[in-house]
Amino acid sequence: MKIQVPATSANIGPGFDSVGVALNLYLEIEVLEESDNWHIVHYLGDEIASDENNLLISTALKIFPELKAHKIVMKSDIPLARGLGSSSSVIVAGIELANKLANLKLTNEEKLKFATEIEGHPDNVAPAILGDLVIASTVADETTAIEAEFPNATFIAFIPNYELLTSDSRGVLPTELPYKEAVAASSIANVAIAALMEGDLDKAGKMIESDLFHEKYRRSLVKEFEAIRQIGHDKGAYATYLSGAGPTVMMIAPETVENEIVSSIESLDLDGKVLSLKVDKEGVLCV
Repeated sequence: MKIQVPATSANIGPGFDSVGVALNLYLEIEVLEESDNWHIVHYLGDEIASDENNLLISTALKIFPELKAHKIVMKSDIPLARGLGSSSSVIVAGIELANKLANLKLTNEEKLKFATEIEGHPDNVAPAILGDLVIASTVADETTAIEAEFPNATFIAFIPNYELLTSDSRGVLPTELPYKEAVAASSIANVAIAALMEGDLDKAGKMIESDLFHEKYRRSLVKEFEAIRQIGHDKGAYATYLSGAGPTVMMIAPETVENEIVSSIESLDLDGKVLSLKVDKEGVLCV
């Protein structure tokens, strides 16, 4: 049995903790024979556990504590602590692992409930489960999610060669916003979502870059951000934003300017890599 979970890009400007899209980088889990103890074969670094302390197994055991131990092979194209949902992909895979091994027959709604409880907010786990664009909200422990089709575009990611932990990125955020600013921030988010639903990426892009919730506080943590956004403005991208908690800088652009933008970012000779990505329409898969 194999489980595949896509990467995700969350927040998307003003969609703070609520809007995310699935992208075509993947975590892959291959479940092999039963074993006396959980054993995970991977090449993701010494800091990633290879036993029941791995997030994959601890998640699965939260869903079904009596799960029988197996040998598992884990591979991932999703870089760690870069704002592309690496932890969320493992949580979603752990839920699916329990679902399949224990034959729980969980619905997507049940998977999302468990994932949000473990992760804390739905913006990454929801598109990892459902695929495509997902707008979700968790209030009083109840998560509501709407899946939609992301308008036709390419995603261009600059992924720095340094980590930015979510805890550090959240540490620069204010504890509250003035009422008028909160109203303005909410209106920007509303128009951004409405424009995405209409397929109007020009208007959506303007709103994404007008975020007042988090990005203006976090830009200073990602030194490459302003130079990459300027390339987007010069080359006709729809929007440039911080993916998740960063440090990945994500650009939404027409496919016609994809190669030109990639070349321009690469010409800056920054410490990181540039990837062109597409929307994953499927979400978590098990074969």
